[in-house]
This record gives sequence, C-alpha cells and structure tokens, in this order.
Amino acid sequence: MTAVLPVPSFDDTDQEGRKLVIICSKGSLDMAYPGLVLANAALGEGIETHLFFTFWGFDMINNKTMDHLAFNPVGNPATHMPTAVMGLPGMQAFATHMMRKQIEGLDLPTVPEFMELITDAGGHLWACRMSADMMHLTEDDLYDRVEGIISASDFMEISEGAQTLFI
Repeated sequence: MTAVLPVPSFDDTDQEGRKLVIICSKGSLDMAYPGLVLANAALGEGIETHLFFTFWGFDMINNKTMDHLAFNPVGNPATHMPTAVMGLPGMQAFATHMMRKQIEGLDLPTVPEFMELITDAGGHLWACRMSADMMHLTEDDLYDRVEGIISASDFMEISEGAQTLFI
C-alpha cells in the first residue's frame, strides 16, 4: 500500500487563525537566522508568530551578546574542513567574519534589526523563565522588545494550536 502524502496548497488562502511558534534554543550566528527568517516569512503571510528563546538562544536577546553572535565551525560538517583545521586559533573569528560578510552581501538585517522588523510586523518575543533564572538574567538584561520572561506553562498557553518549530 502506498502512502498518500499531503500536498501543500500555495493559492491565496486565508491565513487567519494560523499560528507559528519558533523555539530558539541556540545563539550562534548560523542558528539565529533560520528562526528570524522563518518568523519574518510567516508574518508576511499574515500568520500569528511567536519566538520563544531558551537556553543558548538567550544570546539572541541578551543586550550584551545579541550584536556579537559568532559562528563556530568546529565539528560543523557543512564547513567541509577537517576539525583540526577549524580548531586552530583565530578560525572562529575568521569564520564569523566571513559569515557576516555573506549575510551583508545578501542585504539581510543584523539580528537586532531583524528583531525590530519582526516586532514591528506584529511578532512576539518571549524569554524562558527557567533559562533566565539559570543564567541570572532579568528583563533589564534583555532586548527591550521581549514581551516578558514566561514559564513553561505560560508558553503552553501561548503555543496552543500552533505549528511549532524547534531550532
């Protein structure tokens, strides 16, 4: 018996009532952009969008780190370079510089600029209570457009009925 796979419809259907939640758990430069790009795309389609930052994803919303996200090529198979080479002193700074250059070449906004675009378009930014407590961070430490530090239970309420992506 052959399985029948659902085929997406790309017509101009009404997006009202759709909700997307993106859990941002990593704060490296290469892991920040997937969630931001997807959130921006969803908002452009009229989809209610929430980003929930937890664990290392806090680097994306921490005022001290959000402008300084790095790309660590060590152990990343997509670099197509031996780990021994990627682990040499200065390689992370070089790889980060090259990735920033590529991002600029695509005319993509910086992480803080992307956050501003997302919130201006109606997107919501939330911080995880447990992660904030573990890292000894308060709302004063976070990007000013984060709506609040919420518990897992609060997140369950917000995400009810949503399509959820974990990045």
